[in-house]
Order: sequence, then C-alpha cells, then structure tokens
Amino acid sequence: MKLRDLTKLSTRMFKARTTRTLLTILGMGVGMAAILFLVALGYGIQREMLKTITTADSLLSLDVYPVKVGDYINLETIEKIKLKEEVAHISPVFSTKIQAKYENVVSDAQAEIVDDQFLNLNGTKITDGKGITGENKNGVVISSTFAKLFNKNPVDMIGGELTFSMASPENKSDSKKGKVVNIEKIFTIIGVVDSKENSLYINKEGISEAVNIFEFSQLKIKCRTAEVLEKVKSDVTEMGFYVSAVSDMVKQTDKFFAMVRIVLGFFGMIALIVSSIGMFNTMTVALLERTEEIGIMKAIGAYNKDILAMFVFESTVMGFLGGVCGVILGILGAETFNFLLNIVAKRMGGSAISIFYFPVWFLGFIVLSSTFVGFLTGIIPARKASSTDPLDALRYK
Repeated sequence: MKLRDLTKLSTRMFKARTTRTLLTILGMGVGMAAILFLVALGYGIQREMLKTITTADSLLSLDVYPVKVGDYINLETIEKIKLKEEVAHISPVFSTKIQAKYENVVSDAQAEIVDDQFLNLNGTKITDGKGITGENKNGVVISSTFAKLFNKNPVDMIGGELTFSMASPENKSDSKKGKVVNIEKIFTIIGVVDSKENSLYINKEGISEAVNIFEFSQLKIKCRTAEVLEKVKSDVTEMGFYVSAVSDMVKQTDKFFAMVRIVLGFFGMIALIVSSIGMFNTMTVALLERTEEIGIMKAIGAYNKDILAMFVFESTVMGFLGGVCGVILGILGAETFNFLLNIVAKRMGGSAISIFYFPVWFLGFIVLSSTFVGFLTGIIPARKASSTDPLDALRYK
C-alpha cells in the first residue's frame, strides 16, 4: 500500500468520527500536559533557586576558612596559594563588627571588607544601584535588612553617606589589635543586596587608606577552569584549611530536584495512563465498527500488513497530535498559573518570578513519547484487525 493511500485511509476518522477523535486526542493531550506542567515546575523552581545563589564565576570559586574559630589567614598563606597555576584570583575577606552612623543614627552591623570581585565570586546579586569596583574606593553596598534598622527604603539610601568605627584589624602581634578605631572617612552607599542579615560590604581599597589589614577571616579562590576545582580544593585542604565549593551545593541541589521531577512526573504519568486507556478504547471501537470494511479490503487484495499498518498509523497520528496538543496545553496552563501567582505576589509586596522552565529537548521528548504511546496502544487492535478472516469479517454485523 502506498504512503498516500495509507495516509488517506488512516485519517478518515477526522471526517467520519470527528468528535470522538478530537476528544481522544484532547484526552492524550491533557495527560501529556500534566506531565509537562509538573516537570516544568520542577525545572523552573530549580532554575530560580540557582539564579539567586550563583553566578558563572561563583561556580569556579572555593570558600576557604580557618579550621579553628578565631584564627585568621595571613598574607604569607595567600601568596603561597597565588603561586598555584590553577588559581586565577584570590579575593580575601575581613569580617568585623562595626558601629555605622547614618544621618546621626548609629547602629551595630556586620561588615565584610572585600575587593571588587568578591560579590560576583560569592554569587551576591545587586538588586539596586551598583557593586563595588576599583573606581568607587569609598563605595559601600548595604543589605536590605541594614536599611530597615534606619527605617529607610533601601533604594532611598543609595547616594547617602555613612561613617563607622570598628575594632582594629592589625595583626596579632600589634598591641592595638581589638581596640576601637574611628574611621576618619566618609563612605557612600552605592548599592543594595537582598539579604536577611544586618550587613554591609566595604571596598577594601577605601578602608586600607585608614587601617592596615594583614589577616583575613575568609578567602574566595577563583579557579581557572572547572576541571581544576577539585585539585585546588584538595591542595588548600592539605594546607590546613576548611574548603567548600558552591558547585558542591549545586550538585546536591541537582540531585534533589532530579528526584522532585521524578515524583512530579510520576503523578503526571497517572493522567497519561488514563489517556492511553481512552485511546486504546477508541481504537478497539474503531476496529469493531470497521470489521466489515476490513473484510472487503482483504477480499479485493489487501494484505494483512496493509491492515496492520493502517491501524498503527492511525493511532500513531493521534498520539502525535495528542503530544502537540499536550505541549500547547501545558505551556498555556503554566503561563496562566504563573501570571496569577505573580499578581498575588505583587499584591503581597513580592517580585515577579517565573517558576516554570521548558527545556526544548523536553518539549520534543513529550511529543515523541506521546507518539510512541499512540503507536503502542494501536498495536493490539491492529494485530487483531490484520488477523481477521475475510469471510467472518464480511458476515459481521
């Protein structure tokens, strides 16, 4: 049988049984849409979560801390690590408690004295304003929680000036260490980060003009490639430091959300099974309705393989159309749900997000899976139709 004839015979159900065929395709579409909706939800939540905690550079970075609480990392150690060819950059951090003064109001806060690459390596996103750079030596980035202590909107504080005092960060042999030092300098608030911690980030270049820092509480090490990350981690650990990597957390997150997607996909499979039963029922009814027609076709020379191909092709086409319908319904349903969710979020003071993500490969997988399910559900009715005796088929009423 020619492909043109096969296609013509297999698609007659759209004219002869239009309503039943469309409902069957819609049923398959709903099943595939359920899988797409739930799995895309898992992908979307994972994507939004990773966007808030990582940047491209943070995936290449390592966090280095002293093993003992209260210890510091000295300049000599930093120079040793810099000699490693796998290391692209080291961003030292000095953490200290400060008393910040803004518009004659004084408040305690946690200060992180950092260089211009730390925020990017740390995956910290600037929500308003700009980050620390070499051009703004006196720039300070504050957290949203820090702004609340002054009963201010964080955005309104950008451009404002503040001063502060801090414990002297001189080395351990210095008798001044631990004494309060008033920084005789005015710093300008240049950016805001969304954080629940009462903290601010101060440009190391600006503070070094007032006090000397020889020891640091943390290092951010940026590796040249992802392939050398584990080697650098192992080498620094052997030097007696605690080392962690954002990439390790990302891997654990990927594993967790992989399980979440499997669970969500399982619930979607239930809807698909119900849809498959509906398609199988449609093909079985089609077989009974066309038994006499099958007998006539065989009587005039149609082969068993022609009858088999006709029924399988018909169910496969319905499966394919069900997959396309499922993709459309799944995306429309997700976009509608996301739109309504963002309306609620904005009314409650939140920001708009997209909690659904549709990888192109997964959309193709949905269509192919639906086509394959259609193929499978048509095999049994097709085999039964092809094996029907022509005389029995002609006598069938």
